Amino acid sequence: MAKIILLNKPFNVLCQFTDKEGRPTLADFVDTNGVYPAGRLDYDSEGLVVLTDNGKLQHQISHPDAKSSKTYWVQVEGTPNHVDLEPLHKGIQLKDGLCRPAKATLIKEPDIWPRNPPVRERASIPTTWLELTISEGRNRQVRRMTAAIGFPTLRLIRATVGDWSIDNLKPGESKQLTIHTPANNSQRPRRSTRGNRRL
Repeated sequence: MAKIILLNKPFNVLCQFTDKEGRPTLADFVDTNGVYPAGRLDYDSEGLVVLTDNGKLQHQISHPDAKSSKTYWVQVEGTPNHVDLEPLHKGIQLKDGLCRPAKATLIKEPDIWPRNPPVRERASIPTTWLELTISEGRNRQVRRMTAAIGFPTLRLIRATVGDWSIDNLKPGESKQLTIHTPANNSQRPRRSTRGNRRL
């Protein structure tokens, strides 16, 4: 059995439990002992963080070789079209190497919470929302990908990690699950019971 916590990490919160500079951390929102984030989410990004008390499962979710898909809602500066997104589909070249092919689509603005502080927008430059799914976890990868096609990221929200999603969680809210971990690590964990809890 493994414990899973799904947290909607707010903007400007560190994806760790301590900080010498006194910035907000996961400890401000999660009071369950013995759980650790499976993968990181940037300080200035929002959305789903998966935490678990199972080391093997943590590695399975976060390790690049696992190719666990992650979907992001991305607000970019400008108005990209389908042709602009094509390099993302093929696998775009960044300074640290070629990215795996990603799924990228234009979407309407998601039904989401206002950001605090709000995104700085310029009246003369419109913004567009994308849904972007990747299977890697490089440093600030999504931001670098959209910048590489000429459309800087203004706001970044992680909506899903594998089969888990933020559902209707508000910023700072979480949901706890208990799952069966298979004996064979090549198999996906099977959900057992689930309960909702606000931490």
